[in-house]
Amino acid sequence: MAGLFWLQPGVNRVGCGDDCLVCLPEGPAHLGDLLWQSGLLLWQPVDGPEQSLQTDLNGAPSVVDFGDWSFFVVDREGRLAARLRDRAWAAKQPFSGLAYFDDDPQWVIEADWETLSPPLSMEVPNVSGDLKQVEVGHRAVFNVGGEPASLLPMAVSDNEVFFVFRDRTSGRETYGAGRFLKVPVPTGRKIRLDFNRAYNPPCAFTPFATCPLPPPENWLPFPITAGERKWLPK
Repeated sequence: MAGLFWLQPGVNRVGCGDDCLVCLPEGPAHLGDLLWQSGLLLWQPVDGPEQSLQTDLNGAPSVVDFGDWSFFVVDREGRLAARLRDRAWAAKQPFSGLAYFDDDPQWVIEADWETLSPPLSMEVPNVSGDLKQVEVGHRAVFNVGGEPASLLPMAVSDNEVFFVFRDRTSGRETYGAGRFLKVPVPTGRKIRLDFNRAYNPPCAFTPFATCPLPPPENWLPFPITAGERKWLPK
């Protein structure tokens, strides 16, 4: 990921020129325009036919390629942004790999899946400073070493439950802004939290991500020495 550019309604100029909202590191001063109007998104290249673009709202977004670069548009609560990718990045800076704690069955926890009545409504921030309203109808309740804890899910789909959490390893052994955890949807009153599968969000690797941050309710007061460690680029 090499750039994140928030679009404005109307014409958004794309290229290397100083007047471009979507700034490219190389190429023509004016590659084309992104037109966002009346709920539609169009790509109007200087040399080529106009085409309609899909954002990532309902699946894989449309991708515009040019040389070693590409961009696509993401939808974040009705705000659109062009994400720029350097497809030749790996050749210039090989990926150093990921680090994990040793797999530990003690960090596979059967938690109580409690219903919240009424549901909890809260605002969840992301790394860009934006807030997202989240309705929470359940929570996972458990204890570690006799210390009670709970986690609120950020999303519950037909197949999985998504958590964002911090713990006492955050900023030391693991990524400072917290980690993600996805688990299967429970079929009863228990939910299986396998912290060995905790992983870093995209913002651990690039400043051009829009990751949600853990709410204060999901700041755990003990270290979780399981899952993915902090990424240290070489």
